[in-house]
Amino acid sequence: MRVPILFAAAAFLATIAISQAPPNPNKAKPNPKEVKLVGDRFKPLAYDQMTPAQRTMTENILYGERGSMAGPFNVMLRSPELGDLAQKFGAYARFHSQMAAKLREMAIMIVMRYWTTQYEFQAHHRAALQAGLSPMICDAIVAGKRPAGMAEDEAAVYNFASELLNTKQVSDATFQQAVKVLGEQGVADQMMLMGYYQMVAMMLNVDRYPLPEGVKPELTALK
Repeated sequence: MRVPILFAAAAFLATIAISQAPPNPNKAKPNPKEVKLVGDRFKPLAYDQMTPAQRTMTENILYGERGSMAGPFNVMLRSPELGDLAQKFGAYARFHSQMAAKLREMAIMIVMRYWTTQYEFQAHHRAALQAGLSPMICDAIVAGKRPAGMAEDEAAVYNFASELLNTKQVSDATFQQAVKVLGEQGVADQMMLMGYYQMVAMMLNVDRYPLPEGVKPELTALK
């Protein structure tokens, strides 16, 4: 079976971008044998149990920008060649797209709120705050409400994402505003980012991926 061209192209671009990043000689590489994966329906794999392809995917993630296997990667390991392409696509979409960091994290939060994906929402809620997204905007997304006081670029991302998720379409007015504020590349980047994180949400929800011990869910089901 041929791998989809989109993932192959994105993985190629991700490899280029990551390889051009300056190395940090002071940063110790994680030891793959010490990684403790988490899962429910998909049994967590240990490095010694992995096939060569699974080990390659694990090492690419650990030695890349994430440096962590938390999240959907235990599921992706079941199809490691495709999973490795997908995680590279996701890394490029998150870390190297044209969108500003706070806008990327906002779009991811909206997707996770739509899917009520607890673990990934909490992770990107923290990242959004660190990237400078207003706590009031984050709190509104948690509640499933339209945030007040958004800047023009934040409103463009919110309108586009919420309309696309809830209606499966985007009106001319919403599209034109998004292009005006973000540019055509920014709009395309947002759609690809959202598409990747919808896949992540599916995997985590199907796996019933747990929150860390003692951590309470932020999200309640939307009516």
